[in-house]
Amino acid sequence: MGETEGATDLDARLAARLAELRAHRAWSLDELAHRSGISRSTLSRLERGQISPTAALLGKLCTVYERTMSRLLAEVEAGAEPPPLVRADAQPVWRDETAGFTRRAVSPPHPALRGDIVEGTLRPGADIAYDQPPVPGLEHHVWVQDGTLEITADATTHHLRPGDTLRFRLRGPSRYRNPGSQPVRYAVFLVLP
Repeated sequence: MGETEGATDLDARLAARLAELRAHRAWSLDELAHRSGISRSTLSRLERGQISPTAALLGKLCTVYERTMSRLLAEVEAGAEPPPLVRADAQPVWRDETAGFTRRAVSPPHPALRGDIVEGTLRPGADIAYDQPPVPGLEHHVWVQDGTLEITADATTHHLRPGDTLRFRLRGPSRYRNPGSQPVRYAVFLVLP
């Protein structure tokens, strides 16, 4: 399951935020299960902090709640107003050990800005699929730094090598896969529509 630096405290805040988002919409667990495709029991365990979400589960919840994963994680990070300078040692890291995915918020979301930057690392063979974008039309600029990355966006598959950049607006399912024998490290620049 997903894991973060300072995982226990962050997981508790994430669980509380997920419960708060559902309550704000006055949805039952059954309603959220129907909307997200996640079982009622898994949602209950997530909201009580008994399990940490995987990247795929968070992706489904972000779609239902219409926010990017960066924005959701920023909402539960400690601290108030994000500083204009984000030092490397202050960039939040979240891990999904099950999927082989590490996510660093290089430039976390800021209320006054429309974009953010995420660094992703996928271990060899890692494969993460998202059913829907969290925000339809979300602009992506994916820049591969090390390794090989296969991205499927809106039914088209692209193979990227170091230095390659793929730019697109996501309106449907997507998939990030490392077909290589080494980890792949890439940056994603996300811009809200």
